[in-house]
Amino acid sequence: MQRYQNHGTSVASSPSPAALVEEIHAEEEECEEEQEVFQETEGRPAPVEQKNGKRSDAGDAGGGPKSSVFTWFVVLALLGVWSSVAVVYFDIVDYDSVIARAQEFRMNFSEVLQGKLAAYDTDADGDFDVEDAKVLLGLKGATVLKEGGPPEERTEKTSEPEVETSTQRGPEPVKEGAPAAEETSVPGSQDVESEIQAAVPLPPFVDSQFVPDDPAGDEHPYEETNAIDTTGVLVEGPQSEETGEPEEPPEAAAEPTLTPEPAVQPEPAAEPQTGTIGPTEDRQEADGAAEKPAEEQKEKAKKKKPKLLNKLDKTIKSEIDAAERLRKKGKLEEALKAFDSLVRLHPQSPRVRYGKAQAEDDLAEKLRSNDLLQRAINTYGEAAELPDPTPDLLRAALKRRAERQQFLGRMRGSLATLQKLVDIFPDDFSLKNDLGVAHLLLGDNKGAKKVYEEVLAVAPSNGFAKVHYGFILKAENKIAESIPYLREGLESGEPGTDDGRFYFHLGDALQRVGDDSAYHWYELGHRRGHFASVWQRSLYNVEGLKAQPWWTPQETGYTDLVKMLERNWKTIRDEALTVMDRARGRFLPEEENLREKGEWGQYTLWQQGKRVGNACQGVPKTCSLMERFPEATGCKRGQIKFSVMQPGTHVWPHTGPTNCRLRMHLGLVVPRPGCRIRCTNQTREWEEGKVLIFDDSFEHEVWQEADSYRLIFIVDVWHPELTQYQRQTLSPI
Repeated sequence: MQRYQNHGTSVASSPSPAALVEEIHAEEEECEEEQEVFQETEGRPAPVEQKNGKRSDAGDAGGGPKSSVFTWFVVLALLGVWSSVAVVYFDIVDYDSVIARAQEFRMNFSEVLQGKLAAYDTDADGDFDVEDAKVLLGLKGATVLKEGGPPEERTEKTSEPEVETSTQRGPEPVKEGAPAAEETSVPGSQDVESEIQAAVPLPPFVDSQFVPDDPAGDEHPYEETNAIDTTGVLVEGPQSEETGEPEEPPEAAAEPTLTPEPAVQPEPAAEPQTGTIGPTEDRQEADGAAEKPAEEQKEKAKKKKPKLLNKLDKTIKSEIDAAERLRKKGKLEEALKAFDSLVRLHPQSPRVRYGKAQAEDDLAEKLRSNDLLQRAINTYGEAAELPDPTPDLLRAALKRRAERQQFLGRMRGSLATLQKLVDIFPDDFSLKNDLGVAHLLLGDNKGAKKVYEEVLAVAPSNGFAKVHYGFILKAENKIAESIPYLREGLESGEPGTDDGRFYFHLGDALQRVGDDSAYHWYELGHRRGHFASVWQRSLYNVEGLKAQPWWTPQETGYTDLVKMLERNWKTIRDEALTVMDRARGRFLPEEENLREKGEWGQYTLWQQGKRVGNACQGVPKTCSLMERFPEATGCKRGQIKFSVMQPGTHVWPHTGPTNCRLRMHLGLVVPRPGCRIRCTNQTREWEEGKVLIFDDSFEHEVWQEADSYRLIFIVDVWHPELTQYQRQTLSPI
C-alpha cells in the first residue's frame, strides 16, 4: 500500500512493471476480503483507514442514508434557530407572559395525570398499574387497609392528588401585563389554554340571575333622594335603603360633581343625657308597627316586574339581552358599543334606546363624567319620545331622567320632566310627591304645598306627602299645625319618610310648643342612625371626631388664636361699635327662624371660608388680625361674624349643621346679669374679653334678659382632629 503511505509526497522514481502487477493482485485480494466483510455485517461498509491514520466507516459517495438524516437534522436546527430569532426580533410572542404563566402553574403533567388516576389506585401502592386495572375489571379483589396499619400505608390510602392552592403557597409577584394568577388550580384539568384564559379575572357579575327587563337591578350607588336641610331649605340628601347607598349631594348646583361627599355620622359621645325622655312600651310597639308597612311595600315592589318590551323589542330580544348582560357584568364600554350598534339597526326601538341610556349612565358613574351623564339624560329623553314605548319603560326613562337632572343641578329641567310624568300618569301619587320635592328644591314652597294638598285630598294617609306638607307648615311658622303631619308621616314608615331631617323638625316643633316628647323623637332618630346622640343632632358629619359640648383652648390646640382674641378684644370691640353707630344696617336680622322673640342681628366677615363682599372695610384691624389664622378664615363650614342681641331675646334650642367645626364666642359688651347660653345641660355666661368654646352641633339655647344689648364676636374653626386633606375636600356649609 505504497500509494497510501506516500500520499502527498514527491515520488523520485516510477515503480517497475512487476511491482505494479503484484500491487494490482494485492488490491484485488483486498477488495474480495472487504466484500466478504460487508456481507458479514449485513451490508454495512467496513471501516477504512484515513490519511491521518484514523479509521472511519466508508459510506456512499452520495451521502447515504445516515448522511441524509444528519443533513436534514442540521437544516431543521438552522431553521429553528432563525425562526426563534425572527420571533424574538419581531416580538411575535410575549415571552414574559409565557414565562410568568409557566412559573405560575409549576405543574408536571405526568404527575397531574397520575393524580387523575390515583382515584383508581385500588391496591394503595401510590399509582395506577395493571393490578389496579384487574380490580376495576373484576378480575381481582381490592386491597383494604386496616385502621391499625402502618402510617405509610394509611397515608397512601388516604392521600389525594396534590393540587397547589393559594393557601399552600405565598403570593407571587405578578409582572405588569401578565395575567393574574388563579386562586386555585382546578383538579383534573389539563387544558392549558383554557386555564390561562381563566386566569384573567373577569368583572364581577352584578346579578347572578339575569332578568333583562327588570330595572330593579339598575339602581346606581350614587343615586340620591331629596330631603330637607336644618335651615328650612330642601336639599338633596342621603339615600334611603330602597334607592342605594347614602351619600351627601352636591352643595351647589353651579358646580355639579359626580363625587358628592358621603354623609357619615360620628360615634356617639359620652355626654350627659339629662332631659332625655325614653320611649315607653307603647311607643316602641308603634315604632315596630310603623316599620311593617315599609317592609310590605318593599316586598310588593320586588314582586312587580315591569314590562319594557313592545312588539318591535320582542323581535330583537336576544340581541337586547346580550347587550344588557354586558352592562350587568360591568363591561360598560362594550355594552355601550353594543347598544349603539342596535340603535343604528333599530332606531325606533324604545328598549334599545333605554338600554343605551343606562349604559351611558353607568359609564358616567364609573368615569365620574358629567358630560357623559348629560348624554345619558338626553338619551333617556329620546327613549321616551319614540313611538309605542310601554308605560313601564316610559315611566322608568322619564323618572331616571329627572333624577339625573337633579343630580347635575338642572332643577328646572327636572321639574319639567316630572310635570310631564304627572300629566301622563295622573293617578300615580309617587310621581306627584316627586314633583312636590322638585318645587321645594327650587324654593317654590307654594307650588309644593299645592301639590301635596292635591295628594292628601285623594290619599289622606300618604306618609310621604304628610311629612313634606308638615315641613312646609313649619317653614311658614305654623308650628302646632305641622306637628301631626310630621308625626303621622314618620309613623307611616313609608319610603322616603325615615329621614333625619323630619325627626329633627318634628322634635324642634314639639320643643317650641313645650312638649317634652321631642326627646323621644330625637332618641328614635338616634337609634335609627340619623343623630350621633340625643344631644348632638347635626346632619353633615365626619365620623370619629371627638365629641363634647364644651372645650378648653388647650383641648382645641388653637391657643394662639384664643390669646390673640383676648389680647385684642378692645380693638375688635371698638371697630364693631363704630360699625353699629355709623352703619347699623350692616347688622342683618337672623333669618333662620331660631328666635322665639326679641331682636338678633349679625354682621358677617367670612362665610364658607371666603370674605363676604367688602365687609372688612368697616373693621380693617379685626380682619387683619384674623387673616393670620387659616383654621378660622379657611373654615368652609363656619363663619366669622359679630352678633348683637337686644334685651328680651330668646333663641330656641337648636343645633348646628355639622360636627366639623367648633365655635368661639369672644365677649365684647356683656351686661350683667341676664345673658347666658346653655349647651346640653350646662349653662354658662359670657365675660368681656374672654373666650367661650363649644361644639354647636350639640343642642344649645340662648337668653338675653339684661337691660341693654349684648355684643360678641363669633369665630368658627375647623375641628382639630380633621386632617388637612379633609379640610380641603369637605364641601362648604
